[in-house]
Amino acid sequence: MGTEIAITVAREETRVAVLDGSVVTDLFGDRAKHKDYVGNIYKGRVAKILPGMQAAFVDIGLEKAAFMHVSDLSVDAEPGDMLVEAEEDDKDSDVLRPKRQSAKPIEQLLTEGQELMVQISKGPIGTKGSRVTTYVSLPGRYLVFMPNVDHIGVSRRIPRDEERARLKDVMRRVRRPGFGYIVRTVSEGVKEEELKSDVDFLHVLWQDILTKRDQLGAPALLHSDLSLSFRVVRDLFSKKVDRLWIDARQEYDAIRNFVQRFSPEQTSRIHFYDKEESLFDHLGVEQEITRAMSRKVWLKSGGYLVIDHTEAMTVIDVNTGRFVGKRDQEETILRNNLEAAKEVAYQLKLRGIGGIIIVDFIDMEREKNRDKVYHALMDAMASDKARTRISRISDLGLIEISRERVREDLLRSLSEPCRYCEGRGYTKSPTTVAYEIFREIRRIEPSEDQHRIVVGAHPTVAELLQDEERHGVENLEQEYSAKIVIMPDNQLHLEQYDLVMM
Repeated sequence: MGTEIAITVAREETRVAVLDGSVVTDLFGDRAKHKDYVGNIYKGRVAKILPGMQAAFVDIGLEKAAFMHVSDLSVDAEPGDMLVEAEEDDKDSDVLRPKRQSAKPIEQLLTEGQELMVQISKGPIGTKGSRVTTYVSLPGRYLVFMPNVDHIGVSRRIPRDEERARLKDVMRRVRRPGFGYIVRTVSEGVKEEELKSDVDFLHVLWQDILTKRDQLGAPALLHSDLSLSFRVVRDLFSKKVDRLWIDARQEYDAIRNFVQRFSPEQTSRIHFYDKEESLFDHLGVEQEITRAMSRKVWLKSGGYLVIDHTEAMTVIDVNTGRFVGKRDQEETILRNNLEAAKEVAYQLKLRGIGGIIIVDFIDMEREKNRDKVYHALMDAMASDKARTRISRISDLGLIEISRERVREDLLRSLSEPCRYCEGRGYTKSPTTVAYEIFREIRRIEPSEDQHRIVVGAHPTVAELLQDEERHGVENLEQEYSAKIVIMPDNQLHLEQYDLVMM
């Protein structure tokens, strides 16, 4: 079985899975309540300038102000000021990354209240607002249009040099002078008239955006990207995809018509799924989503990973579990670590985990074995489109990974901090709470006219006080010459309690 894309559409959300040989390699979701804003273009207003961070907050009309670093600002950029990374970027060369070589301080480039056009490059993550850039890019079927960059680039993922040269030659003929373009991977083998059609379409789209910019006051939305389904078809539905499944008739018809206009030969690979069993259940995707939400991930050999998220980083612990090798202990540990390295790379991509990741492999005594695990992890992450840096394995068995945050990770998007434990991941034990109650009673000043202490507590704590800890309650009753009444209260948190003197 080759590569498949599955799109399941419901009123409340659209979900997409990419499978390679029945293995889920990518998951995307877009909920009606929480739209994906990446790619949207706004007319914004500078709300605050932060000279110490060389950044600014920009009001674009969303709940939280957007963040922009000076390196994302093209206000005063001349052609000579700009370095364009396109062909040199092996990881994600479908994206042009303009970089500033000489930059004035941001406080000399912007003033509070100034209006400017920006595009969201990263959506909001956690408590942080979106990140924006003035280097606008508009993706088409075959090209990415860059109005701020005078450059032609060709994706490095088109392997043949002669094809890359042909595409660059075609683009020199059909381009609009003064604008930048990058030829996407799906353009391999595409004819000149198709590329010209994309150039014309993107130019008209850009003119519409400029017209809106001149007519509307800030903050205002000037352009929103395609829906998730159409973005996936545009970006991922290449000739290498064997089948595209869609389980909603209206979306199926719309996508067929969309593909018919641009790549009619690919419409035969688009299939409507109408079986009683849900599409994601049929393909085993729901099971993988459940697995990707779990703290513990079992390996085929019997070992397992434990994945913990903190505010600053993600920590992955590798354990042998039920894995018992037939040879010496070092060989057993090596095999477990090699399998874990592949699973770590898979889970990072599937869950969309970014930032700093620490992987605690099982300690290995031999240097050559540590090298094998390091190279296994490097190989497993080589196909990851997110930019990554991987440190060599330390004497303690630790590897540090820095992975670009390209989207909100799966755990954040599908869950929220536990309201009961307030995100700590634990609560005080009932015994700890019971002893806190004892200490609180001892703080009460004795009173001649008060002979009863009423304790309201969670039922679990109340049961403990009435059973295992009843001798402690009786001792306090004798000490204070007061009756202690235990009242179970379902409305109280496990750690909460009330004390009333009567």
